[in-house]
Amino acid sequence: MHVALAGGIGAARFLRGLVRVVPPAEVTAVVNVGDDLERHGLHVSPDLDSITYWLAGVIHPQQQWGRADESFVVASELERFGEGRWFSLGDRDLATHVFRTKRLREGAPLSVVTAEIARAFALDVTLLPATDDPVATRVTTVDGRDLHFQEYWVGERAAPDVAAVRLDGARAAAPAPGVLEAIAGATSLLLCPSNPVVSIGTILAVPGVREALLASPAPVVGVSPIVGGEVVRGMADKLLPTVGAEVSALGVARLYADLLDGWVIDVRDAALAPRIEAELGLRVVVTDTMMDDVEVATELARTALSLCRGDRAA
Repeated sequence: MHVALAGGIGAARFLRGLVRVVPPAEVTAVVNVGDDLERHGLHVSPDLDSITYWLAGVIHPQQQWGRADESFVVASELERFGEGRWFSLGDRDLATHVFRTKRLREGAPLSVVTAEIARAFALDVTLLPATDDPVATRVTTVDGRDLHFQEYWVGERAAPDVAAVRLDGARAAAPAPGVLEAIAGATSLLLCPSNPVVSIGTILAVPGVREALLASPAPVVGVSPIVGGEVVRGMADKLLPTVGAEVSALGVARLYADLLDGWVIDVRDAALAPRIEAELGLRVVVTDTMMDDVEVATELARTALSLCRGDRAA
């Protein structure tokens, strides 16, 4: 069983490659839910939905989020009532959120509803929210505002300088059913090329998850989300300094150092490989990590799994 900690588009693209290397039924993704929010009275799970849509082949190809062949009739009509479009939900996408909200109000936990949605999209991959409990990633800006992550990322377009990031509710949260069991039974553990602070970091903030990774006998291999000192997508460059991390493949490796056995970095960061190996004692593989097409994602997943087996060759 291959278990991946996942959040955002980078993870979705990586998982799309992983399921071409191993049977999808052998993959479990533990997914960030810190950026979940309520919109128009509906429970929206952006990371769970993006991964679902990517794996189901229904993602919007240009946006790389939301549904393909999407329309926004409802969003346009809501403007009539003064509902702003800072976080618009497409008409096809709305169906997912309506179903999720209905089931949650009926008393089903998020993990059960997530499995139901995955089955509706004919996914064989197991998707597990990191927790069923209510948590929220909050961003404190340098100018003193306390924003939900989506307010910062979508509403403010990640423009404000950030002083701190926290996962509200983390102390009272517990891993969703199946999360710790999946980690304990894994043959390989993968840290996807996701935001280290608000994707992987928020998963690790759920009590018991980091401890389970440390206790697992399975090798832990991560893929750097930083390429050539820059983010591929997102705002990790603005958030890494808040946790004292350098914006580089080395900086993220240091952040995960207590967990990692191996680290995959892009060819543009090849010069860092000897330093990462010497400083952190990790096995490092250099390859193409820019997953612009599924073939590159597939080779990247194959490389990560090869490193889990202790093989430096891609």
